[in-house]
Amino acid sequence: MLRRLERHGAGALLPDELSELGRLYRATTSDLAYAQGRGYDRALVEYLNRSVARAHAQVYARTPQSGIKRIAEFYTRAFPREFRRCLPYVAICAAITAACAVVAYVLVRNHPLDAYALLPKLLVSEKIRKSLHDSNFALDPGFAPAMSAAIITNNVKVSIVAFAGCVTLGALTIYIIATNGLMLGGMGALFTNAGFGSDFWATIAPHGVIELTAIQIAGAAGLLIAAAIVYPGRRRRRDLIAANARRAGTLMLGVASMLIVAGAIEAFVSPQRWPERTRIVFGLVTALALFLYFGGVGHSATEELTTDRDA
Repeated sequence: MLRRLERHGAGALLPDELSELGRLYRATTSDLAYAQGRGYDRALVEYLNRSVARAHAQVYARTPQSGIKRIAEFYTRAFPREFRRCLPYVAICAAITAACAVVAYVLVRNHPLDAYALLPKLLVSEKIRKSLHDSNFALDPGFAPAMSAAIITNNVKVSIVAFAGCVTLGALTIYIIATNGLMLGGMGALFTNAGFGSDFWATIAPHGVIELTAIQIAGAAGLLIAAAIVYPGRRRRRDLIAANARRAGTLMLGVASMLIVAGAIEAFVSPQRWPERTRIVFGLVTALALFLYFGGVGHSATEELTTDRDA
């Protein structure tokens, strides 16, 4: 009966046979404990131990999940839980982005020529004559799908580089995160100096919250592995790197999903000729949705204990 179960699964047994299997498992477990306690022949104890182990693997095996259930499990438990476990690393990346954005904004706002030192040359224009919305989205709506694909591809590249920075012990990760912040603040200052500041923030608001959050999470994934390399603590470095790599993989799968959503919004929603207030409200709604998702989804009574054990 156990051999059939191992070869063909639970479907190979009748309901009565499944009940009998449970009874035999409990009886064999009792026999094993009795034989060990009375010092019976070693060969008999080993045979009973192997039988109990085989039966245990089948009796307590997890029921295979369908693809839909596995996807639902990832988005409702695995991803938000891993985000919360890695919140310190996400906070580090967010702080770097915010600090660099503020510094760049203040410098370029007061000294526009500083933009040449802080930003890539292609992003610095001699004279900004149009708002970001008019210059970026003055295209045929039919190009939206192609634009979405291009945006998603670019953002995924940035996120992968930020994640791959773990091989430089986090140096490249921090550089990418800092550069992203400098570009955000510097471009905001350039458009503000040209009189299009409110339009700039309203234009990036719909997709920017999700996009920026995804990049911070990608950076956190890179720092997570770098931390295992630099400071493994009491655990073996190889074991901690492997464990953190699995955790980082969960984060990067979630990042890819977020960037797909952000790219779709940037291609189909951001180009809409909505009032600035409406676009900003849309961005605030995405921020609230992210807050509720990462803060409220996937909680369990054992989550805090699991976090402490794996730290």
